[in-house]
Amino acid sequence: MTQPTTLGGRPMMPPPGAPAEELLIARFHGHARGLFWSALLMIAIFGATAYFYDNLPGGYENWMLIAAAAVLLVLGVVVPYLIWASRTYTVTTRRVIVHRGLGARQRREMSHVRGYTIGVRRGILQRMWGAGTITLSNGMDSPLQLVNIPNVALVNEALADQIEVNQILAHRDAQTMGDTDPVD
Repeated sequence: MTQPTTLGGRPMMPPPGAPAEELLIARFHGHARGLFWSALLMIAIFGATAYFYDNLPGGYENWMLIAAAAVLLVLGVVVPYLIWASRTYTVTTRRVIVHRGLGARQRREMSHVRGYTIGVRRGILQRMWGAGTITLSNGMDSPLQLVNIPNVALVNEALADQIEVNQILAHRDAQTMGDTDPVD
């Protein structure tokens, strides 16, 4: 017996009782609009450094200007970028995974099979950029927050689809496990 083709680009469902392969659906960072001020600061630092190089008032040297520009660049541009890049959100066919941290990484997961509620919060600026904060709560663990997610409507829809598919598969597998009696 062959499996019917699915609509909407969903992967084929495994046969009853067979484990479903975990596939990557999406991996993303928070919206990068928070890096706007860092980019603006970087442009200002390079512009000011180029303007004042070899044009400093008496008592100052060029190495002082370069050192001050480097400190401002590290604190105002590199550190915010590393913080943004250290937060990764992954959605697979089985779970949602949140990674945070640079040196010591923190990882939290929430399984689609257990089910959870999806809450979306969007501020005025987030609406302008199509972003939002998604809160996943299963009633048992502390809520899992996906902060400042780009294209929040699409991510919300993908999460709702994954909950539905995983619960259908879990229910189907539970039904086939209970049918151990042969039919005469």
